[in-house]
Amino acid sequence: MSEPDGYPAEFARIEAAVDAGQSDLHALGFWRLLARVKADPVLAHHWAEQAGRIDRMVFEERTRLRVPVWFGNAVLLAGTLAGAAGVAFALITDSEEIAGLALIFAALDWSTTLHAPAHWLVGRAMGMRFLAYFVRGLPPFPGLKIDYATYLRVAPEARAWMHASGAVASKIGPFLALAFWPASGAPGWAAWTILGYGALIIGTDVFISTRKSDWKRFRREMRIARIQAANR
Repeated sequence: MSEPDGYPAEFARIEAAVDAGQSDLHALGFWRLLARVKADPVLAHHWAEQAGRIDRMVFEERTRLRVPVWFGNAVLLAGTLAGAAGVAFALITDSEEIAGLALIFAALDWSTTLHAPAHWLVGRAMGMRFLAYFVRGLPPFPGLKIDYATYLRVAPEARAWMHASGAVASKIGPFLALAFWPASGAPGWAAWTILGYGALIIGTDVFISTRKSDWKRFRREMRIARIQAANR
């Protein structure tokens, strides 16, 4: 696919607007432009650096509270270990009620702390890099910002599975905690609470994430992969 003459002008226009202080990339047409670029792997590679630069400028302008990736990973690893400590405590305590609460804590903990590191691990394995951790959403949730230049340089299937990895990991967390329930002696209400929570977050994936979050991005990138295959 040949490069349309309008791409250089469009990227230059958007970057100039961002330099001037505009940060609404949707209103500037950046994401519509990227959708066309990503349909052709040659164009995606060609424009990766400038697209990544624009995306990074907007992120850094909008997101003042951010920490290095290594620091965010360390904090989330500590959180994951706290969940493991909760499971260990559930297995040794003489109190059934405390064992149940400890397992519920582990389920909640792992559903949160495994999400972003899974994105990081799969993304790095696929050749992507990340810029920073930041806080997003309500309730506050750790976000991990991709280096968009490296994102564009990998195959859309790799991008899709990077997005899916976090969603999968966060759903595994509660059921991993539940697997320790039979050995813990915790009461049945603890198992039902964890099972209900697991079902709830799976439901949010089915009804919300497919339209707004990780699974929406997964479907978008798999659609791009099909477009690229059809254009070969």
